Order: sequence, then C-alpha cells, then structure tokens
Amino acid sequence: MTHVELPQMPSFRLDGRHALVTGAGRGIGVAIATALAQQGAHVHLAARSLDEVAAVAAALRHDGQQASAVALDVTDVAAVRAAVAALPVLGVLVNNAGTNRAKPMAEVTEEDFDAVFALNVRALYVVTQAVTGRMLAAGTGGSVINISSQMGHVGGPNRTLYCGSKHAVEGITKALAIELAPRGIRVNSIAPTFIETAMTRPYFDIPGFKEQVLAKIALGRLGRVEDIMGALAYLASDASALVTGTSLVVDGGWTAQ
Repeated sequence: MTHVELPQMPSFRLDGRHALVTGAGRGIGVAIATALAQQGAHVHLAARSLDEVAAVAAALRHDGQQASAVALDVTDVAAVRAAVAALPVLGVLVNNAGTNRAKPMAEVTEEDFDAVFALNVRALYVVTQAVTGRMLAAGTGGSVINISSQMGHVGGPNRTLYCGSKHAVEGITKALAIELAPRGIRVNSIAPTFIETAMTRPYFDIPGFKEQVLAKIALGRLGRVEDIMGALAYLASDASALVTGTSLVVDGGWTAQ
C-alpha cells in the first residue's frame, strides 16, 4: 500500500503573541479580546474609559487568560504613539474603535463628518502606522485586522458618513496589504452585518427598522458578537497565513443579493 503523507491542520493558537484591540470595552470589542485571549494571546485592551477595559481585562484574567488594560483615546496621535511604544512588539492589531452618526445627508454637519472620519479612518490609520512601524523595525511580521462593515461594500440610506468611512477602511486595507506583504505583515478586514449590541439596540426600537434589516439578511437573524469571534481567530492566526488584502464578510448573506 502506498504511504500517503497527510497535511497538518494549521494552528489557530496565538500563544506567545501580544495583541492590541481598540474599542475593547464593550460589545464587539469584548468578543474580539476574548477570542484572542482564549487562543493564547496576551491581549492589551484599549479604550478611552479605563474602567470599562479594566473590568474586561480582570474578567479575562479570572478566566485564566492574559490581559491588560490601556486607557487610550485613539484620536490623540501623540497618545497613540506613546502607548504603542510602551507595549511589547505586537503580533496582532485589531482596529475596532468606531462610530456612526446616522442621518440624512442634508442634516450632516461638519462636526458630524469630522467626528466619524476622525475615529473610523484617521485613528485607524494612525494606530496601524504606529504598530506596523514597530513590527517592521523588529522584523517580526504580524496580522492587522480592521473591523469594517458590510456598509464598506454597499450603500444604505442615512449612512453616507458611515458607508464612506468604511469604504475608506476597505481601501486602506487592500493598499496596506500590498505594501506590507513583502515584510510578512498581513492586513485584512472583517465586515459584519448588524450585530446586536448595546450600541445598536436603540436602532431596532425604530418602528419597522428591524424588519427592514432582517429582510436583507438571508439567514434571517441579526448577528451576535460570537459570530465575529471565529472569523477573528482565523485572520489573527497562522490558519490564514496566505490571506491578505481581503475582507471576510460576516453578513448572513446581505451583500450576496
């Protein structure tokens, strides 16, 4: 009988790696930090409110994981550079901090525009620049994951700012993936549909809104934060070693139609 050499399944483990998650104090950010920690990474949870991320980090440590909290306003360029310089060289960065101001274009103010793009685009760019700069200097490679949205692939009413900012995230992801690939740094995005969190729940109290959303999701349900965790662990780990410059769309079929 001919001997068959079987391939080995790549590992999803992240033991020995340090990861930074922005916007890690609530909702999707907590799920992201948990997924990374449960795969063995030491996770640094960053948010403006230290109390929130400290509580999540404490819960992860209580569960036997490695986690620490960082008070950080990612829109403050100097603070970002100082915080990243104080951390160990990272193996994983997850740009999760983001915001939305949903309103008709005619009602959008300059302050609305600046606030959304400052956090969703500029801050993401600055954090990535700081983290990948250290990766490049150390020659270690790594994985950058940008939390985008299905709205980075399609349009939607009353969401010009959000859609515009998330389309920008997708463009940055692709361009940076090409630029950093020769140095072993992978850059990808995750593009979720509507995920049920404390931040999104008020939208579903608007009459008819939930029904409109569910009509677009082929699988017939809203997303849960747990739906992001597997995608995140995959893109962070060696299981996705040949994946860069792509968007993993976790949308229940929204953009397939």
